[in-house]
Amino acid sequence: MQNKQWILSSFPKGDIQDGDLVLQENELSELKDNEILIRNIYLSLDPANRGWMSGQASYVDAMQIGDVMRGGTIGIIEDSKNEKFKKGEIVNCMGGWQEYLISDGKGVRVIPQNTGFPLDSFMSVLGMTGMTAYFGLLDITDPKEGETLVVSAAAGAVGSIVCQIGKIKGCKVVGIAGSDEKCEWLTKNLKLDGAINHKTENVRKRLKELCPDGIDIYFENVGGPITEAVLTRMNIKGRISLCGLISGYNAESLVPGPAWGNLLIKRIKLQGFIIFDYYKRMMESFMDLSQWIKEGKIQYKNDIVPGLENASTSIKKLFSGENKGKLIIQVSEDPTS
Repeated sequence: MQNKQWILSSFPKGDIQDGDLVLQENELSELKDNEILIRNIYLSLDPANRGWMSGQASYVDAMQIGDVMRGGTIGIIEDSKNEKFKKGEIVNCMGGWQEYLISDGKGVRVIPQNTGFPLDSFMSVLGMTGMTAYFGLLDITDPKEGETLVVSAAAGAVGSIVCQIGKIKGCKVVGIAGSDEKCEWLTKNLKLDGAINHKTENVRKRLKELCPDGIDIYFENVGGPITEAVLTRMNIKGRISLCGLISGYNAESLVPGPAWGNLLIKRIKLQGFIIFDYYKRMMESFMDLSQWIKEGKIQYKNDIVPGLENASTSIKKLFSGENKGKLIIQVSEDPTS
Protein backbone atom coordinates (compact mmCIF):
# COMPACT_ATOMS: atom_id res chain seq x y z
CA MET A 1 0.00 0.00 0.00
CA GLN A 2 1.48 3.34 -1.11
CA ASN A 3 1.48 6.49 1.01
CA LYS A 4 2.03 10.00 -0.36
CA GLN A 5 4.02 12.16 2.04
CA TRP A 6 5.43 15.68 2.09
CA ILE A 7 9.06 15.41 3.26
CA LEU A 8 11.17 18.27 4.66
CA SER A 9 13.96 18.60 2.12
CA SER A 10 15.67 21.78 3.33
CA PHE A 11 15.30 24.36 6.07
CA PRO A 12 13.68 27.47 4.54
CA LYS A 13 15.58 30.73 4.46
CA GLY A 14 12.99 33.46 4.51
CA ASP A 15 9.76 32.55 2.73
CA ILE A 16 8.99 28.88 2.10
CA GLN A 17 10.30 28.05 -1.35
CA ASP A 18 9.50 25.31 -3.87
CA GLY A 19 11.82 22.44 -3.01
CA ASP A 20 11.88 23.01 0.74
CA LEU A 21 9.19 20.31 0.86
CA VAL A 22 9.12 17.38 -1.54
CA LEU A 23 6.15 15.09 -2.25
CA GLN A 24 7.19 11.44 -2.18
CA GLU A 25 5.41 8.11 -2.38
CA ASN A 26 6.53 5.45 0.07
CA GLU A 27 5.29 1.98 0.93
CA LEU A 28 3.37 1.50 4.17
CA SER A 29 4.65 -1.14 6.54
CA GLU A 30 2.48 -3.99 7.85
CA LEU A 31 0.37 -3.20 10.90
CA LYS A 32 1.86 -4.56 14.14
CA ASP A 33 0.23 -5.41 17.46
CA ASN A 34 -1.17 -2.35 19.28
CA GLU A 35 -0.99 -0.23 16.13
CA ILE A 36 -3.73 1.51 14.14
CA LEU A 37 -3.90 2.60 10.50
CA ILE A 38 -5.39 6.07 10.01
CA ARG A 39 -6.47 7.55 6.68
CA ASN A 40 -6.12 11.31 6.94
CA ILE A 41 -9.20 13.28 5.86
CA TYR A 42 -8.32 16.86 6.83
CA LEU A 43 -4.91 18.47 7.38
CA SER A 44 -4.52 21.74 9.30
CA LEU A 45 -2.20 24.39 7.85
CA ASP A 46 -0.93 26.77 10.55
CA PRO A 47 1.67 29.52 11.00
CA ALA A 48 3.42 27.15 13.43
CA ASN A 49 4.36 24.98 10.43
CA ARG A 50 6.98 27.58 9.46
CA GLY A 51 8.59 27.45 12.90
CA TRP A 52 8.67 23.66 12.85
CA MET A 53 10.56 23.79 9.53
CA SER A 54 13.36 25.92 11.00
CA GLY A 55 15.35 23.02 12.42
CA GLN A 56 15.23 24.62 15.87
CA ALA A 57 13.61 23.04 18.91
CA SER A 58 10.85 25.02 20.61
CA TYR A 59 7.91 23.61 22.58
CA VAL A 60 8.31 20.52 20.38
CA ASP A 61 11.41 18.71 19.15
CA ALA A 62 13.15 20.12 16.10
CA MET A 63 12.28 18.56 12.76
CA GLN A 64 15.10 16.95 10.80
CA ILE A 65 15.73 16.83 7.07
CA GLY A 66 13.88 13.79 5.73
CA ASP A 67 11.05 13.97 8.28
CA VAL A 68 7.41 13.89 7.22
CA MET A 69 6.13 17.47 7.56
CA ARG A 70 4.43 17.89 10.93
CA GLY A 71 0.75 18.85 11.06
CA GLY A 72 -2.53 18.28 12.85
CA THR A 73 -5.04 15.99 11.15
CA ILE A 74 -8.48 14.45 11.37
CA GLY A 75 -8.72 10.93 10.03
CA ILE A 76 -10.62 7.65 10.10
CA ILE A 77 -9.27 4.38 11.47
CA GLU A 78 -9.04 1.96 8.54
CA ASP A 79 -7.62 -0.93 10.56
CA SER A 80 -6.81 -1.55 14.20
CA LYS A 81 -4.74 -3.97 16.21
CA ASN A 82 -5.14 -1.79 19.31
CA GLU A 83 -8.00 -2.64 21.65
CA LYS A 84 -8.46 1.05 22.56
CA PHE A 85 -9.49 1.98 19.02
CA LYS A 86 -12.08 0.58 16.63
CA LYS A 87 -12.16 0.49 12.87
CA GLY A 88 -14.33 3.32 11.57
CA GLU A 89 -13.74 5.73 14.47
CA ILE A 90 -12.94 9.33 13.55
CA VAL A 91 -9.85 10.64 15.33
CA ASN A 92 -7.70 13.72 15.74
CA CYS A 93 -3.91 13.63 16.08
CA MET A 94 -0.63 15.02 14.75
CA GLY A 95 -0.88 12.84 11.66
CA GLY A 96 1.43 14.88 9.46
CA TRP A 97 1.33 15.88 5.80
CA GLN A 98 0.54 12.45 4.41
CA GLU A 99 -2.30 10.23 3.25
CA TYR A 100 -1.93 7.54 5.92
CA LEU A 101 -0.45 7.20 9.36
CA ILE A 102 0.47 4.13 11.38
CA SER A 103 0.26 4.98 15.08
CA ASP A 104 0.55 3.25 18.45
CA GLY A 105 -2.38 5.41 19.62
CA LYS A 106 -0.34 7.89 21.65
CA GLY A 107 -1.81 11.39 21.22
CA VAL A 108 -4.78 10.08 19.22
CA ARG A 109 -8.17 11.35 20.39
CA VAL A 110 -11.57 10.08 19.24
CA ILE A 111 -13.88 12.81 17.92
CA PRO A 112 -17.48 12.53 19.13
CA GLN A 113 -19.99 11.60 16.42
CA ASN A 114 -23.54 12.78 15.73
CA THR A 115 -22.92 16.24 17.20
CA GLY A 116 -24.71 18.03 14.38
CA PHE A 117 -21.51 19.87 13.42
CA PRO A 118 -19.58 19.22 10.19
CA LEU A 119 -16.38 17.24 10.63
CA ASP A 120 -14.15 20.06 9.38
CA SER A 121 -15.37 22.25 12.28
CA PHE A 122 -13.32 20.01 14.59
CA MET A 123 -10.25 21.19 12.67
CA SER A 124 -11.14 24.81 13.40
CA VAL A 125 -13.69 26.35 15.79
CA LEU A 126 -14.32 23.11 17.73
CA GLY A 127 -10.71 21.99 17.54
CA MET A 128 -7.31 23.49 18.28
CA THR A 129 -8.19 26.82 16.65
CA GLY A 130 -11.19 27.36 18.91
CA MET A 131 -9.27 26.17 21.97
CA THR A 132 -6.49 28.65 21.21
CA ALA A 133 -8.94 31.55 21.01
CA TYR A 134 -10.95 30.42 24.03
CA PHE A 135 -8.15 29.79 26.52
CA GLY A 136 -5.83 32.43 25.09
CA LEU A 137 -8.41 35.12 25.75
CA LEU A 138 -10.36 33.88 28.77
CA ASP A 139 -7.64 32.11 30.74
CA ILE A 140 -4.82 34.55 30.05
CA THR A 141 -6.58 37.94 30.09
CA ASP A 142 -9.87 37.41 32.00
CA PRO A 143 -11.88 40.03 30.05
CA LYS A 144 -14.46 42.13 31.86
CA GLU A 145 -17.59 43.82 30.53
CA GLY A 146 -16.86 47.32 29.24
CA GLU A 147 -13.15 46.75 28.65
CA THR A 148 -11.51 47.47 25.29
CA LEU A 149 -10.02 44.50 23.43
CA VAL A 150 -7.80 44.84 20.36
CA VAL A 151 -7.06 41.78 18.22
CA SER A 152 -4.41 41.59 15.50
CA ALA A 153 -4.92 39.24 12.53
CA ALA A 154 -8.55 39.67 13.55
CA ALA A 155 -10.04 38.14 10.41
CA GLY A 156 -7.92 35.01 10.73
CA ALA A 157 -9.01 31.64 12.07
CA VAL A 158 -8.05 32.31 15.70
CA GLY A 159 -8.45 36.07 15.70
CA SER A 160 -12.03 36.05 14.42
CA ILE A 161 -13.13 33.70 17.22
CA VAL A 162 -11.30 35.80 19.83
CA CYS A 163 -13.19 38.87 18.59
CA GLN A 164 -16.54 37.13 18.94
CA ILE A 165 -15.81 35.76 22.41
CA GLY A 166 -14.79 39.27 23.40
CA LYS A 167 -18.18 40.58 22.25
CA ILE A 168 -19.96 37.78 24.14
CA LYS A 169 -18.12 38.87 27.30
CA GLY A 170 -19.24 42.47 26.82
CA CYS A 171 -16.00 44.02 25.57
CA LYS A 172 -15.57 46.80 23.06
CA VAL A 173 -13.65 45.01 20.30
CA VAL A 174 -11.41 46.53 17.62
CA GLY A 175 -9.82 44.28 15.01
CA ILE A 176 -6.72 44.83 12.88
CA ALA A 177 -6.66 43.09 9.48
CA GLY A 178 -5.00 43.34 6.06
CA SER A 179 -7.72 44.37 3.62
CA ASP A 180 -10.86 46.47 3.35
CA GLU A 181 -12.83 43.29 2.60
CA LYS A 182 -11.71 41.70 5.85
CA CYS A 183 -12.39 44.86 7.84
CA GLU A 184 -15.90 45.06 6.39
CA TRP A 185 -16.55 41.43 7.34
CA LEU A 186 -15.38 42.14 10.89
CA THR A 187 -17.65 45.13 11.39
CA LYS A 188 -20.72 44.04 9.41
CA ASN A 189 -20.79 40.28 10.02
CA LEU A 190 -19.05 39.92 13.37
CA LYS A 191 -20.35 43.27 14.69
CA LEU A 192 -16.99 44.57 15.89
CA ASP A 193 -16.89 48.13 17.17
CA GLY A 194 -14.15 49.05 14.71
CA ALA A 195 -11.59 47.63 12.29
CA ILE A 196 -8.27 48.91 10.96
CA ASN A 197 -6.64 48.02 7.63
CA HIS A 198 -2.96 48.01 8.63
CA LYS A 199 -1.87 48.07 4.98
CA THR A 200 -3.61 51.35 4.10
CA GLU A 201 -4.25 53.12 7.40
CA ASN A 202 -2.09 54.67 10.09
CA VAL A 203 -2.58 52.09 12.85
CA ARG A 204 -1.45 54.34 15.70
CA LYS A 205 -3.75 57.18 14.61
CA ARG A 206 -6.74 54.89 14.09
CA LEU A 207 -6.24 53.23 17.48
CA LYS A 208 -6.35 56.66 19.10
CA GLU A 209 -9.63 57.36 17.32
CA LEU A 210 -11.25 53.97 17.96
CA CYS A 211 -9.90 53.46 21.49
CA PRO A 212 -10.09 56.92 23.08
CA ASP A 213 -10.10 55.42 26.58
CA GLY A 214 -7.08 53.23 25.84
CA ILE A 215 -6.70 49.46 25.43
CA ASP A 216 -7.21 47.02 28.29
CA ILE A 217 -6.51 43.74 26.45
CA TYR A 218 -4.45 42.95 23.38
CA PHE A 219 -4.59 39.52 21.72
CA GLU A 220 -1.27 39.29 19.90
CA ASN A 221 -0.98 37.31 16.65
CA VAL A 222 1.40 39.45 14.63
CA GLY A 223 4.26 41.30 16.34
CA GLY A 224 6.39 44.03 14.77
CA PRO A 225 5.18 47.61 14.12
CA ILE A 226 1.51 46.74 14.79
CA THR A 227 2.35 45.66 18.33
CA GLU A 228 4.44 48.78 18.83
CA ALA A 229 1.42 50.91 17.88
CA VAL A 230 -0.89 48.97 20.22
CA LEU A 231 1.46 49.28 23.21
CA THR A 232 1.35 53.07 23.03
CA ARG A 233 -2.40 52.88 23.80
CA MET A 234 -2.31 50.22 26.54
CA ASN A 235 -3.88 51.16 29.86
CA ILE A 236 -2.34 50.69 33.28
CA LYS A 237 -2.56 47.03 34.29
CA GLY A 238 -3.50 45.99 30.78
CA ARG A 239 -3.09 42.38 29.70
CA ILE A 240 -1.57 40.86 26.57
CA SER A 241 -2.12 37.30 25.40
CA LEU A 242 0.83 36.32 23.21
CA CYS A 243 -0.48 33.78 20.71
CA GLY A 244 1.80 34.34 17.72
CA LEU A 245 4.25 36.66 15.95
CA ILE A 246 3.59 35.85 12.31
CA SER A 247 5.18 39.03 10.95
CA GLY A 248 8.60 37.63 11.83
CA TYR A 249 8.26 33.94 10.97
CA ASN A 250 9.79 34.31 7.49
CA ALA A 251 12.20 37.10 8.40
CA GLU A 252 15.92 36.50 7.88
CA SER A 253 16.89 39.42 10.12
CA LEU A 254 15.48 40.98 13.28
CA VAL A 255 12.01 42.48 12.75
CA PRO A 256 11.56 46.00 14.18
CA GLY A 257 9.79 45.51 17.47
CA PRO A 258 7.72 47.35 20.02
CA ALA A 259 8.83 49.68 22.79
CA TRP A 260 8.86 47.00 25.47
CA GLY A 261 9.55 49.65 28.13
CA ASN A 262 5.80 50.31 28.20
CA LEU A 263 5.33 46.86 29.74
CA LEU A 264 7.26 48.02 32.79
CA ILE A 265 5.93 51.57 33.01
CA LYS A 266 2.27 50.54 32.72
CA ARG A 267 2.56 47.24 34.68
CA ILE A 268 1.16 45.29 31.72
CA LYS A 269 0.75 41.57 32.02
CA LEU A 270 2.24 39.75 29.04
CA GLN A 271 1.86 35.99 28.94
CA GLY A 272 2.67 33.56 26.19
CA PHE A 273 0.90 30.23 25.93
CA ILE A 274 0.98 26.98 23.98
CA ILE A 275 -2.38 25.33 23.32
CA PHE A 276 -0.98 21.85 24.01
CA ASP A 277 -0.99 22.86 27.70
CA TYR A 278 -4.81 22.94 27.64
CA TYR A 279 -5.63 19.53 26.19
CA LYS A 280 -6.92 18.23 29.53
CA ARG A 281 -9.44 21.10 29.58
CA MET A 282 -10.59 20.57 25.99
CA MET A 283 -14.22 19.89 26.94
CA GLU A 284 -14.52 23.34 28.58
CA SER A 285 -13.97 25.10 25.28
CA PHE A 286 -16.03 22.57 23.33
CA MET A 287 -19.10 22.99 25.54
CA ASP A 288 -19.07 26.79 25.42
CA LEU A 289 -18.09 27.19 21.76
CA SER A 290 -20.62 24.63 20.51
CA GLN A 291 -23.36 26.36 22.51
CA TRP A 292 -22.39 29.80 21.19
CA ILE A 293 -22.45 28.48 17.61
CA LYS A 294 -25.95 27.05 18.14
CA GLU A 295 -27.08 30.39 19.57
CA GLY A 296 -25.71 32.26 16.56
CA LYS A 297 -23.12 34.11 18.66
CA ILE A 298 -20.09 32.61 16.88
CA GLN A 299 -19.50 32.52 13.13
CA TYR A 300 -16.53 30.80 11.50
CA LYS A 301 -15.10 30.28 8.03
CA ASN A 302 -13.04 27.37 6.78
CA ASP A 303 -10.89 27.73 3.65
CA ILE A 304 -10.74 24.12 2.43
CA VAL A 305 -8.32 23.28 -0.40
CA PRO A 306 -8.76 19.83 -2.00
CA GLY A 307 -5.73 17.62 -2.56
CA LEU A 308 -2.68 16.79 -0.46
CA GLU A 309 -0.52 17.80 -3.43
CA ASN A 310 -1.58 21.43 -2.88
CA ALA A 311 -0.35 21.67 0.71
CA SER A 312 3.07 23.22 0.05
CA THR A 313 1.71 26.03 -2.13
CA SER A 314 -1.40 26.62 -0.02
CA ILE A 315 0.52 27.25 3.21
CA LYS A 316 1.97 30.39 1.64
CA LYS A 317 -1.52 31.91 1.79
CA LEU A 318 -1.14 32.21 5.57
CA PHE A 319 1.73 34.66 5.18
CA SER A 320 0.24 36.66 2.32
CA GLY A 321 -3.17 36.89 4.01
CA GLU A 322 -4.98 35.28 1.07
CA ASN A 323 -6.76 32.65 3.16
CA LYS A 324 -10.43 33.19 3.97
CA GLY A 325 -10.67 31.72 7.46
CA LYS A 326 -9.11 28.54 8.81
CA LEU A 327 -6.86 27.00 6.13
CA ILE A 328 -7.40 23.25 5.71
CA ILE A 329 -6.29 20.69 3.14
CA GLN A 330 -8.82 17.95 2.33
CA VAL A 331 -6.62 14.90 1.94
CA SER A 332 -9.35 12.32 1.22
CA GLU A 333 -13.10 11.80 1.19
CA ASP A 334 -15.05 12.91 4.26
CA PRO A 335 -17.28 9.93 5.18
CA THR A 336 -19.59 12.12 7.26
CA SER A 337 -20.55 14.60 4.56
